Amino acid sequence: MNTVVQPARTSPADSKNTPLTAAIFVVLLVAGLMYSAFSLRADVTEAGPVATSWLPYILLGVALVIALGFEFVNGFHDTANAVATVIYTNSMPANAAVVWSGCFNFLGVLTSSGAVAFGIISLLPVELILQVGSSSGFAMVFALLIAAIMWNLGTWALGLPASSSHTMIGSILGVGIANAMMHGRDGTSGVDWAQASKVGYSLLLSPMVGFGCAALLLLVLRAVVKRRELYEAPKGSTPPPWYIRGLLILTCTGVSFAHGSNDGQKGMGLIMLILVGTVPMAYALNRALPVDQVTQFVAVSQVTQQSLQKYIAPGALPAAEPRAALSTYIRTKELTPAVVPALATLTGDIGQAVKLHGSLAKVPAETVGNVRNDMYLAAEAMRLLDKSHAVPFDADTTANLKAFRKQLDDATKFIPLWVKVAVAIALGLGTMVGWKRIVVTVGEKIGKSHLTYAQGASAELVAMLTIGAADIYGLPVSTTHVLSSGVAGTMAANKSGLQWSTVRNLALAWVLTLPVAILLSGSLFWLFSHIF
Repeated sequence: MNTVVQPARTSPADSKNTPLTAAIFVVLLVAGLMYSAFSLRADVTEAGPVATSWLPYILLGVALVIALGFEFVNGFHDTANAVATVIYTNSMPANAAVVWSGCFNFLGVLTSSGAVAFGIISLLPVELILQVGSSSGFAMVFALLIAAIMWNLGTWALGLPASSSHTMIGSILGVGIANAMMHGRDGTSGVDWAQASKVGYSLLLSPMVGFGCAALLLLVLRAVVKRRELYEAPKGSTPPPWYIRGLLILTCTGVSFAHGSNDGQKGMGLIMLILVGTVPMAYALNRALPVDQVTQFVAVSQVTQQSLQKYIAPGALPAAEPRAALSTYIRTKELTPAVVPALATLTGDIGQAVKLHGSLAKVPAETVGNVRNDMYLAAEAMRLLDKSHAVPFDADTTANLKAFRKQLDDATKFIPLWVKVAVAIALGLGTMVGWKRIVVTVGEKIGKSHLTYAQGASAELVAMLTIGAADIYGLPVSTTHVLSSGVAGTMAANKSGLQWSTVRNLALAWVLTLPVAILLSGSLFWLFSHIF
């Protein structure tokens, strides 16, 4: 009897980086550094002198390196998930898949809306955001970034697909809790629990969506598409039929693009905080905003102030400390009689400041930080009032508040192109360096059998759609959780069996990520607050 010998399967762990991959890495690294440095210098030079010493620039350089380091490590974890299925189904060679994924991560970052970036920022303590250029502000940024990097590197070393999103949220909560306790308040008062709950639900539900939807999609495929080869494991290193290969490459591309548009924003939001704290003259306000919008900005501010004044009791005195009143409201979410008068006063002050200088680019260095802080306080207060419906505004007032809030967001919530490029390159380079550990876990250690073509496509398609929807709604979700749970769901639906030791370790990493990140970042914030 003749025995058919199947070609031996090779693991991606045996793949070596080619000279071409190394060359691409070096070229991208050099190009990214040069472009970012040139753009940063051009922005600072155009804005005029912003510092009399080298210290702000040194702090800026260190902070940017750490922030981009977080995105680099993020590439180890999350982007590696996007290429696992195409590599394990032989749809693309490992090195080609990594470069391909990096390109579409790049495009995803460039086309991102910024909603996730500033949604993450809103979780930070308001007093630290307002003082981001102070020693406490730098302690905050360094603590949460270093804590996130430490946990991500630790789980990566163990080959566990932990979530960078989950880690970042935990780090932010840790800083908020530590900051509140250091100021003699209850630790829970340092966190925007409403926003944190919204983010927490998205992180909790996303793996469930990944598991259930990927399993269901695989069952639907089995019922509808009767192509037998779709449900078979690859034979040796033989690539799949062209239509299967095209489907898998398409879903990999979609996940990579969606990942860039969602996860890349976390680093962008923090980099903007760093830039505002170190070189506010260049980045505190959107200097690119057209001058012809100034008249409209001032008009909307005046109309909004008049609308708010209708809700102030007759004879009530103007708010004595409008900034303090709004800061307390944003931190506690407790509406007091001082909030609406304070918002009306600040709205008028903002309009007058912009009118006085003629454009955002002409706001002098000594006042630019105060103007930005006023805009931030007003916009956040408007957001909370709109969300809570605590004050029964009429339709005209509601419309005016929304219009002015959009003007404020345009003036403060912007991300320069070079920041997007730097983050995109950091993500892609991280994937090229550290992809193997996570890819091997997803491809070999979740299920007991080899990944089939249909399983890979189902998991990738669900991940792509889930992450894309989250980006539209400004919610941070974990590519790691969605895709790894999707692979597990297809294994369960296929009755292939799960490697429970891996599933247990993944669940343990998921459970531990939040408390460990909180503890790490809180401890580091306390330490840095005493050092800076």
